[in-house]
Amino acid sequence: MAPRGHHLTEVALLASASGCLAAAGAGEREGWLDDPAVVALLGPRARDLAVASAARSVLAIIPIAGAGGGGITVKPALGPDEGRISAVEWVPLDVGVAEGEEGVALAVGTDAGWLLFYTLAGDLLHKQSIYPAKILKLNFSERKENAWEDSGSDELSVIFPGVIARCDGADLQIMLQKSFQEVKPRMWKDKFEQEDADDESSFERMPLQIWNVSKFGSCADAAIVGLMPPPLLELQSSQRHYCAIAVGEDAVVSAYRLSEDRGRSLVGAILSRGVAATFSTISSLSKILWRSEPSPTKKPRPKPQSFAKTSPLTCLKDSPRKGERLTLSPSGTLAAITDSLGRILLLDTRALVAVRLWKGYRDASCLFVEMLLNKDRASSSSTHLEYTKSDYCLCLAIHAPRKGIIEVWQMRTGPRILAIPCPKGSRILQPSTRFSSSLFSSYTPLEVYLFNGDSGQLSVLNRHIG
Repeated sequence: MAPRGHHLTEVALLASASGCLAAAGAGEREGWLDDPAVVALLGPRARDLAVASAARSVLAIIPIAGAGGGGITVKPALGPDEGRISAVEWVPLDVGVAEGEEGVALAVGTDAGWLLFYTLAGDLLHKQSIYPAKILKLNFSERKENAWEDSGSDELSVIFPGVIARCDGADLQIMLQKSFQEVKPRMWKDKFEQEDADDESSFERMPLQIWNVSKFGSCADAAIVGLMPPPLLELQSSQRHYCAIAVGEDAVVSAYRLSEDRGRSLVGAILSRGVAATFSTISSLSKILWRSEPSPTKKPRPKPQSFAKTSPLTCLKDSPRKGERLTLSPSGTLAAITDSLGRILLLDTRALVAVRLWKGYRDASCLFVEMLLNKDRASSSSTHLEYTKSDYCLCLAIHAPRKGIIEVWQMRTGPRILAIPCPKGSRILQPSTRFSSSLFSSYTPLEVYLFNGDSGQLSVLNRHIG
């Protein structure tokens, strides 16, 4: 096996025992990064690192270039009914930044179903209640891989146990741009808590679509993998249908068709309005009868949006096996699924067929990565920008913490091409999105980083193999 340094290049050495990382729990104990309540996420092009702690309700934003210096700590003033931080994601913020830079914002989800957006300066841009349940994951996806076909639009998906919410990228960008322009220059340290405590009525509601994907049981993870054709014998229309993959306890993996519209019948709409009117009348009468009771001073939480049409496609049940985590390839055509028995299933999301299976990887995490196989390394330092997408080979990086190694396997059925030992208390990370921009004309491959929480060392997996 090659020396560790041969395949990993150090990017930064962050001061993990002080500053912003310490506020998120770094240095408190050995292996603090192994805590599932700690969320770590790399920003676009690995320029920033976001670390959130649910127990401390803290979000730390650390710039990589300054070796962790100059970061900020955000402490959302969440009420008792608004939960704690459970998910974080980077989203684009197109507001006219300096040349050579990219505008980004941070989306923060809570275990009570609230979604908040912050600037890198810690200013609150938006706050909204999505659904009264724990937000398991936030995922911003770019749908620009296939320019010759309609691959959909950019989107932010919000994953709950048994529920998926989707916000179109264009709607999200309009909302964030408007909110950013309304944020006046101020010392956020003095007014941040007051601003953050505002209820969501002070913000415009972000348009969303919500689907129920609990037909085969509650899910532990899910993802929208892309567009799919409409059902047979259904008239063609402008509405879109999405394919969603979910993993969970009852069904290791399940698939659904998500329709863009509500799909209600006329009778259903009439009944829905009638029931709503009846409930409103009863509620008004009850307030008159029990007028003596003190009225609550706190505004009630907005009712969740009604579900759009969902059609189950298939599922795989294999008790006592339980699906745990789901990772999508850049194009969304492959999904790596880990389960409770230490297996990793590679799923073709278009054909909904398993194409590969690994065993003996308990508590593993997976990330797709693009590697240069058998390319000339001698001139890589000067010509790496000339590589195109066709030069890269799609691989799967598997971090097996119980084995203490990271393995890289060639897709779809290729051999293991790399095995790297890694210390305990480490986690593999990946920039959540590459954010296509005219500022960067060359192709940006999908890379994998290794972050050692105890030492603060951040390294990148070298692209060249062989």
